[in-house]
Formats: sequence, structure tokens, C-alpha cells
Amino acid sequence: MRPAIRAARADDQPALVALDELCFGPEAWSTVGWSDEFERLSEDRVILVADEGAVVGYVVLLLPPVVEDVVEVLRIAVAPDERRTGIGGQLMTAALERCAGRTVLLEVALSNESARGLYAGFGFEEISRRRGYYGDGEDAVIMRWRIDE
Repeated sequence: MRPAIRAARADDQPALVALDELCFGPEAWSTVGWSDEFERLSEDRVILVADEGAVVGYVVLLLPPVVEDVVEVLRIAVAPDERRTGIGGQLMTAALERCAGRTVLLEVALSNESARGLYAGFGFEEISRRRGYYGDGEDAVIMRWRIDE
């Protein structure tokens, strides 16, 4: 069964905090950070979740007003036991559908080859690196996607 991709609701917040912690460990956003994201949903944030009766994945977009050209994928995660099932692709497809005609940027750890492969499959290209960006000193790869209108 494919999960439903839907907009996050306030009652999803505890599940998102737990999933973020599971996926990102010490790099996870705090409960306060997630509260801030939910407070900004009507302004410039979009949170989509993959729901199989429980939240098994999510994507967070910084989606400024249309007058600004750049959208950022701030976070995307899939529960470890649900990876390689297509959920990440479903989330990315749903996210990119909201970005027609705009440039999308994201960053990913250099060592995260599976995520980099997923993004490349959607047409993202590496445009730069941030040396020593992450707390453990690992580089971040900056990737860009643009679809012609």
C-alpha cells in the first residue's frame, strides 16, 4: 500500500519530532524548532507527510511568495524501515509539483549517496559544496533543480 501524501496537521507534530530524531540523531530539530515550523505554515512553510496510518516520512519546504524565484527543501526524511520503497520519491514529486517554474535548492551530506541519487534522478544538479558544514565536519552538497515552464 502506498502512503497518502498530505499536508501536515498540528496533531502530526509529535510524530514528526520523533521521526526527525530517529533519522537525524544529534542533527534533529528540537521540539521548539518544529513548533516554529508549524507556526509559519501559513506564511512560507509547507510540510507534507507520508501517512500509512502513521507518519512514515515528511518534507519541509521554504516556499516564499511567488515573486521570489527560489524554493528550499529544508528537510526530507523517511523512516529507516520504509526506505527504498518509493516514499522519498513520492514526497519529492509532491514537493516539486508545488514549485512549478521556480528554482529549488537543497543541501545533502556528501556521504548520503542514496539521497543524492534520488535527487539526481529528479534532475537536481550539484552546484557547490559547503566545506565542513555539518557538526561532524562533513561537507554539504548544494543541489539545484529548475524546470522550464
